[in-house]
Amino acid sequence: MEFIEQTTKAKEKSIQAVLVAAIIFVSFNLRPAITSVGPLVNDIQNDLGLAHWSAGLLTSLPLIAFAVMSPIVPNISGKLTNSWTLIIGLIFLLLGLFIRTVANLFFLFFGTFLVGVGIAVLNVILPGIVKDKFPQKFALMTGVYTTSMSVFAALASGMSVPLASGLNLGWKYALLVWSVPAVIALIFWLFIVKIDKKDRPKDIKISGKQETSNLWRSSLAWQIALFMGLQSSLFYVTITWLPDILFSKGVSREMAGWLLSLTQFIGLPANFFVPILAERYSSQQKVALGICSFSLIGYFLLLISPAFWVMIIGIALIGFGLSGTFSLALSFLGLRARNARQASQLSGMAQSLGYIFAAVGPMLIGYIYDFSEKWTVPIITLIIIVLLTAFFGYRAGQDRYV
Repeated sequence: MEFIEQTTKAKEKSIQAVLVAAIIFVSFNLRPAITSVGPLVNDIQNDLGLAHWSAGLLTSLPLIAFAVMSPIVPNISGKLTNSWTLIIGLIFLLLGLFIRTVANLFFLFFGTFLVGVGIAVLNVILPGIVKDKFPQKFALMTGVYTTSMSVFAALASGMSVPLASGLNLGWKYALLVWSVPAVIALIFWLFIVKIDKKDRPKDIKISGKQETSNLWRSSLAWQIALFMGLQSSLFYVTITWLPDILFSKGVSREMAGWLLSLTQFIGLPANFFVPILAERYSSQQKVALGICSFSLIGYFLLLISPAFWVMIIGIALIGFGLSGTFSLALSFLGLRARNARQASQLSGMAQSLGYIFAAVGPMLIGYIYDFSEKWTVPIITLIIIVLLTAFFGYRAGQDRYV
């Protein structure tokens, strides 16, 4: 009997270890398909003749897909297992990565939209899985997977130009490289399906319209959604246009790509520690204001000085602030929910509404630049968005449940 119990415990620990690894592998795919585009925007524009606003659409399309898909994902996970929901998301991601390599405007934009659909599924379901599988370690696991996500997001930004130019892959195959971690993650979750037959979304399945509709009447849920949307808008505007902003200040395009990568690497400590710090306090209002102040100072330094060392400091502060606000936004999905089902529903609502705002960002900033032909007004616009982010982060940090 003791041997059987030990065997059972060992098996459970093995499954837990595999789940942790599988979550991390999925997190590798949450950003590279998007962050790899920014440094190559100029190549894509030259090849296909895109204006700045339509090039911004390459970043905005996935966000539109996030907004459309996010409320649907909890329903899908309620009918299928969590693992199969993730597998579906990975398949859509892979399809999109391959389709957008066709040098044609329709396939470029259609493939980019499918990339967004795939990532949307993964974005929404992961907080619910973490809340369900690791209820006592939600903050720690959130820090682990957001940090893992940011590492690959940063690598994708820095490696895009060297892959496209240094290895002569061109922009199409440089973007296709990021199908490799998606394939690995897909294999991983097919293995999860095989070893974990009991993986059913009992806590995520939506039990009725009453509880879902309550979230739409919750002011706190709306504040979380707006915080998530505004901080996401800042992130996607930055990964799309920061290389062009730096190039306008005399930085080479390859260096601009690596500096964009720096903004994400520098934020890794914030990715990991902000959720842990947030969980230690009943209210996260001071945490929200503190982490937003980094981005505020960073964009201000980018605005006022063309000096290289000032740009480096500004970029570092921006990266730290953006990473911290993203981790805090994901933490709110668990900290402000009573259980995994509610966390999944809040995730769907917040990411749906939030990414509608985020989708506007890259196109809006691209349009403002096309109109003003300088980066001064777009950067001032980003500073205003940071202030709004801080306001809604402060409101979302209240000690209460949705």
